[in-house]
Amino acid sequence: MKPKATILWISLVPFLAVLFGYVPSANARATGKIVITNEKSNDLTIMSLDGEVIDTIATCARPRGIHFNADRSEFLVGCADDSTIAIYNIDTLELVDRILNVEEPETFDLHPDGRHLFVSNEEDATATQFDLETRELVAEYETGDEPEGVLATRDGKLVFVASEAADLVHVIDVERREIIADIPVDTRPRRFALTPDESELWVTAELAGVANIIDVSTLRLIDDIAFLPTGFRKEEVTPVDILITRDGNIGYVALGRANHVAIVDVPNRKVLKYLLVGKRSWGLALNHDESILYVANGLSDDISIVDTRQQRVIKSVPVGQIPYGILVDDH
Repeated sequence: MKPKATILWISLVPFLAVLFGYVPSANARATGKIVITNEKSNDLTIMSLDGEVIDTIATCARPRGIHFNADRSEFLVGCADDSTIAIYNIDTLELVDRILNVEEPETFDLHPDGRHLFVSNEEDATATQFDLETRELVAEYETGDEPEGVLATRDGKLVFVASEAADLVHVIDVERREIIADIPVDTRPRRFALTPDESELWVTAELAGVANIIDVSTLRLIDDIAFLPTGFRKEEVTPVDILITRDGNIGYVALGRANHVAIVDVPNRKVLKYLLVGKRSWGLALNHDESILYVANGLSDDISIVDTRQQRVIKSVPVGQIPYGILVDDH
């Protein structure tokens, strides 16, 4: 027989979970799937972790950004030409819902509260905030033209939005629901990565061929890193996606039309190596232990699979037309 104290504790677990806003997921297991959005063929490629194509699923018009919901039971796809965010079950890959009237969504990030989604609306020069429970718009923020990258801080206080055409990084104060800073950066900012201590925000500047570094405490530009693989002119180096490892030591930058990924020593702000991948590398994703990097190559219609420990490409996998976003379900 269980002691009365143990029985009381077990009976209180559901109550405490609801009280503190945490309900364990019914879908806690990983499926081992990788989902890739293909923006020209209007479909999703489903791939295994080792790079075998499992299925291709027709989806919405011009699928681009992709992100899990809070408990990783569902994933969201930005449908740019449908002005919709489609919501899929990760187990069954079935469409379960849509958020309508989301103007030309490109990329987005989920707030740490698990409820609010911040979306860049490319043709509307806005960023919008949606409530995933009600599916309703709760706030709209005016940005420069062609907003793209979106990233929330871990404490949820700030959300950053890159405006490609205005060469600005907008800073949203989430509690106040207003933009509190517009930070000038180099030409055509695209995507973000935060260092693990969140003291630095790295932003790629596509047409400048650099990554700018912003001090988060002062919201000022403090440094940049230039990229130039051998055999390419400066104007051919067009960095887009960027990732920083959990230990903060290594960064990966997709160099667009330069057809390489840069491996960066983050603390020393120095390029260590360039890896040749497919044509116009722009989307990146790491597996959970960060041993494999997946690279979406928009002009060769394939995914490069990189062994990060050996720092070499081990496989190229044909997918749909113009692969854009990559979602890895391995934990």
